[in-house]
Amino acid sequence: MLNKLVPKEMVESIYQIDLDRLWLQGKRGIITDLDNTLVGAEDPLATPELVAWLKSIRERGWKVAIVSNNNRTRVSAFAEPLNVPFLHSARKPSARAFVQAMQALQTDTAETVVVGDQMLTDVLGGNRLGMHTVLVKPVSLAGEGIFTRFNRRLEKIAVSRLKKQGHHMFKEEKR
Repeated sequence: MLNKLVPKEMVESIYQIDLDRLWLQGKRGIITDLDNTLVGAEDPLATPELVAWLKSIRERGWKVAIVSNNNRTRVSAFAEPLNVPFLHSARKPSARAFVQAMQALQTDTAETVVVGDQMLTDVLGGNRLGMHTVLVKPVSLAGEGIFTRFNRRLEKIAVSRLKKQGHHMFKEEKR
């Protein structure tokens, strides 16, 4: 079970993901979390930097969808101005929303990258389906809900156990 929590990659933020390398590996779609992956949980709109990033990757052929456990009001208000398809109330790590997002993107598991800031939702959900998973550091911890705060505590326990097992990805990690 613990190995399903291990992402294929860890980076500081979405902006550090090597999309050129992933493209060469045949990846074409990105399923991304919203809160604390793209912007802080209390940030209602995309930053200019995020808008530019989305424009740039779309011009390079990437397809993007947002899959969030947050409610419709929050997710639609963020995603619709960006013209990004989205799924709200996703119940990640359940496979259903990831499968629906891939259908919207017209990609399969081998072509899809999952990006998120939580091991227990984003990484676990993507890994269960065999997708390439990228864990980013949270944009902000302010405004996180009770379930997210609980998940972060469980993640600390999981990371501690993975370190004890000598897992290379978590040797220097401080979450």
